[in-house]
Amino acid sequence: MTTETTTETVGAESAGDALAGSTSGASLARTTARSAEIERQIDVDPSGFRVLTGDRPTGNLHLGHYFGTLRNRVLLQRKGVETFILVADYQVITDRDGVGAIRERVLSLLADYLAVGLDPEATTIFTHSSIPALNQLMLPFLSLVTDAELRRNPTVKAEFEATGGRPMSGLLLTYPVHQAADILFCKANLVPVGKDQLPHLEQARVVARRFDERYGRAVPDAPVFPAPEALLSQAANLLGTDGQKMSKSKGNTIELGMDADATAKALKKAVTDADRHITYDPENRPEVANLLLLAGLASDRDPAQIAEEIGDGGGGTLKKVVTEAVNEHFAPIRARRAELAADEAYLREVLARGNARATEIAEATLDEVRTAMQMQY
Repeated sequence: MTTETTTETVGAESAGDALAGSTSGASLARTTARSAEIERQIDVDPSGFRVLTGDRPTGNLHLGHYFGTLRNRVLLQRKGVETFILVADYQVITDRDGVGAIRERVLSLLADYLAVGLDPEATTIFTHSSIPALNQLMLPFLSLVTDAELRRNPTVKAEFEATGGRPMSGLLLTYPVHQAADILFCKANLVPVGKDQLPHLEQARVVARRFDERYGRAVPDAPVFPAPEALLSQAANLLGTDGQKMSKSKGNTIELGMDADATAKALKKAVTDADRHITYDPENRPEVANLLLLAGLASDRDPAQIAEEIGDGGGGTLKKVVTEAVNEHFAPIRARRAELAADEAYLREVLARGNARATEIAEATLDEVRTAMQMQY
């Protein structure tokens, strides 16, 4: 399954430039235009697309995940786009000394997915560690990239700088190639990303192109791997309750699994400012604007209109409005999640079915790779 590619000029850039994240303005404009075109094509005929996306099981999912990615995954599913969702358990150890309570986190992640509306009959949910053929693709893929290219990757650079000089693990260094294997094993041709993640997608495009150039094809008329394209995220960027970037590690999130009381308690501590007159001004009043945005997203309303209605009500009224909107929106999701979390057997069954389907596809892809590399003995 392939789709017409109009961003080959991006793929044709030098890999060093692309992997360093120096996407030119012109390339970004082309990618943005192509993403909009893809959205229109999906509305007409979704059958030409296969999506790969996923999460690391490092903690519980929160409202930022929901409004940032989960709702869009459900929308793509409802439109009929074939979707694969990776629970990236192996990626947990790229920058950590251990896996922690990973079993509980994987099942929690799965409960979140199903509670928000992802249907295991329509969407394939699977774990890294359960798909040997996917991980075996790392070997030929690593032959296609250089050490220098990997070290220029923005995420590798950022993670290395965050270690404070600690030696980089081989898994962290090869993280971009592992992501390429995630995308290409199922021949996904569409990946939902933010603009800051485009270098990772470019890595997968580079690997796909170089594999074709170096090793050839399993069948004469088509490359083994399609060149995956970006579906650029238009999601709002929610801040945490402390006004900083929402992050599981900072403890400033509102988790999907929180009950109404816990949500109210978290929002009561949310940062605002000293001005009692509430206005929607993201540039000058980011914390207040963030709460208004959250209320707007939860109630499908304009944040500016909500601000006008609150007027001189101050931060207390604002927090009350946000709490009511969030709790009302998530009440059915939380009820469903509680049912799912109590039925571990069902969650494990869903994951087993997803792993079986992903394994079948990965093994078929690996057979094509061996054929192209003349390694069928």
